[in-house]
Amino acid sequence: MISETRSTLAVALHYDKKGAPRVVAKGKGTLGDKIIEIAKENDIPIEENEVLAGALSNVELGDEIPAELYKGVAEVLIFVMRLSGRLR
Repeated sequence: MISETRSTLAVALHYDKKGAPRVVAKGKGTLGDKIIEIAKENDIPIEENEVLAGALSNVELGDEIPAELYKGVAEVLIFVMRLSGRLR
């Protein structure tokens, strides 16, 4: 997920279907730009959502997302599944 404002904020999630998705990378500015660059190079879908990215940026690296963010992250997972053709 990314938010393009004055300074790029990027948060990368990983979901292995065990527990909740985890924050695996996050950064602002140059680091945020690099996270986005790596995602694009690896054909990882990118969802722009400034509010959700801001909330996820408060989650520690390696931690599962908190329950209050499940709905927003579920919407992103649906977006990713549609892009990959796994969901109509």
